[in-house]
Amino acid sequence: MPSPLAELWFRGVAANSVASSDVLLRLLHAAARAAWKVLCQERPLPADVVDAVIAHPEQSVRRAFARNRYATPAQRSRLLDDPNALVRADLASGPHPRLGRVAALPDDVIETLLTRQDTSDHGQLVAADEISQELAFSGQIPMSFYREMWAHKNPEPRKQGASWWLWLTAEQRNALLADPDPAVRDAARKHSLILDPAAMEADLPEADCHHRSLLLVNYAVSRTVAEACLADGRDLWSLDDTVRTRALVHPLPRTWAERQALDRVVGRTAEDIGPVGEMQVEPDTDWYSACAISTQSLLRRVAATCPRLPRQLVHRLADDPDPQVRYLIAYNHPLAPPRTVLDAFIATPRQRPYLLTLPHLPRTGLQHLLDYEDPDVRRLAAADLTLDRPPIHLLTDTDVRRAAAGNPLLPLDLIATLLDDPETAEGATTNPSLSAERLHELLDRTDLPHTATE
Repeated sequence: MPSPLAELWFRGVAANSVASSDVLLRLLHAAARAAWKVLCQERPLPADVVDAVIAHPEQSVRRAFARNRYATPAQRSRLLDDPNALVRADLASGPHPRLGRVAALPDDVIETLLTRQDTSDHGQLVAADEISQELAFSGQIPMSFYREMWAHKNPEPRKQGASWWLWLTAEQRNALLADPDPAVRDAARKHSLILDPAAMEADLPEADCHHRSLLLVNYAVSRTVAEACLADGRDLWSLDDTVRTRALVHPLPRTWAERQALDRVVGRTAEDIGPVGEMQVEPDTDWYSACAISTQSLLRRVAATCPRLPRQLVHRLADDPDPQVRYLIAYNHPLAPPRTVLDAFIATPRQRPYLLTLPHLPRTGLQHLLDYEDPDVRRLAAADLTLDRPPIHLLTDTDVRRAAAGNPLLPLDLIATLLDDPETAEGATTNPSLSAERLHELLDRTDLPHTATE
């Protein structure tokens, strides 16, 4: 007779960091469906379990693995030719949740997803073009691939490469404008207008509309258009705080890359910005280093988004009087001091899911946070393996008891009791002090077969 705790145990075993392959493979049985999301999407998996997941007949198993942020790009890429379009779409969409920079897919996989055409099977739920769009917004295409798209042997990547017009050299732009494929030439002509004030002026609608706003904000503005706007007191919102602030803290000349580095910081808090992505063209590290020692706090915030800063400047920014600088260096630099990362975790709740992925977020020495007012902080402390005593008092804390139940400092006899309590069973089953034999015993109590095909 299956235990009423079965689903709790399934999810807990799936999340147990030391569960062996033979334990995890049992969870691929249909009776343990409740564990599939945790097992296939929310943890790293041994190679033999990955093999079983890739070959699993249930699309929900394969779809979950396609979104697994712990899996390597090579492992997830094995789903490239999955017969189910939804699985391929999830591969293109990338890991979920998307926390920080995403590992890039191999170039050949990217090329296939970008250029694949629909088959004659009209029963597909997702079109090849939709899958390509998912990939484009997934963060899985490295900037090195984007930088070479203009010269790709396939016209579709060349067409997409034209969208990076501002970052292309004059030679690259001319090559796209003269491309043998008419669709590529057309895309190049359209994108070239961004730097043509006369073309922008000719295309500018007189009536207020979205297209007018788009042109004024993103395209080169002719003197005639600028003078008309100033004379009529119209569209002056385009000279908003970002433009004025940029001019005040960083006078011309500046490169497009420097402008973009400034714009992703101006007018936003560190918590809003979070970890920043790679740009098509990055400013020189020397430019970021100069920003790091500026008297302007905004420029120091810009510097704190650069993961290439030398160690001495990282430690300088980690002690910056502006907390926004300290939080940004915690999000973006692999050498940020652990104390700075912990401070950012406590102070910026919306970035906690990302900060929990960082290896330099302290996981020990957190005794002083066991009774912190914020439950997220208490949960972090409750899992500390170096506490001077087991966090037994937190087992009655509704918000924290799952984490407390998973702490291996708890006595084994107490863990055994927690396993049979619906309030703590799932958390206790994640406890790494449980042996493979004990985990098998729990699964046996649910009548779960020993193989996924029984």
